[in-house]
Amino acid sequence: MSSSAGSTPVTSRPGTPARSKDNPSSASDLPTHAIPGQPLCSAREYAPGPGTYFDEHAVVGGGGAIVASVLGAVVVSKPTPSTAKSSLRKDDEKKAAAADPRPRVSVVRPTANGGGTMGAVPDVDDVVLVRVLRINPRMANVAILVVGENNSATDEYGGIIRAQDVRETEKDKVKMQDCFRPGDIIRAQVISLGDGTNYYLSTARNDLGVVFAISEASGAPMYPLDWRSMRCPVSGTIEQRKCARPTS
Repeated sequence: MSSSAGSTPVTSRPGTPARSKDNPSSASDLPTHAIPGQPLCSAREYAPGPGTYFDEHAVVGGGGAIVASVLGAVVVSKPTPSTAKSSLRKDDEKKAAAADPRPRVSVVRPTANGGGTMGAVPDVDDVVLVRVLRINPRMANVAILVVGENNSATDEYGGIIRAQDVRETEKDKVKMQDCFRPGDIIRAQVISLGDGTNYYLSTARNDLGVVFAISEASGAPMYPLDWRSMRCPVSGTIEQRKCARPTS
């Protein structure tokens, strides 16, 4: 896996376009769901809404990017300058005219009673998104967040990534602290229903591994340099991870 220095890879997820409240066609290039730290779109075309933020270091078509800060569904809202204008005094109308004309992108957290495909149960061979809770020399304990492409898990399922399941080669040389850190978001595959308490997961594929990690030096989201290291765009610090190849 490789990524040019100074840019954040877009880990967009396949699926139907993001939902738009007013103009569905404007959201045709956006993912349906997002994970924290995932670049969604260019800041030149969209404005950040709840559940997102602007990152000048992330590059999606130039000019920085709108990045997800929470896990959830991507929603696009058309700007309504007339509404904003009505709440201003007459001498502020010029300010209203200069209001941001860009559609607003938001990420809405899943809810337990949201219906649809919420509450999916992991099964063998499913690809899941997980958050690392803790690590030790033998394994990483994780919480499963998303099952499949778009199905958020409302019930908390536990998982384990054992050292021998981190990568396909040199399994005896794996050091867990050089592959994952608590708080990392990982794309993994379910390989076993486990021991009744935790699913057994694997990252032993090029497209599996860390998809989002925070720099210990600055607290900024990092981008991958290759399959085993990530760089902080603020401090330039390089940290070791078992990285997933970007999906786009």
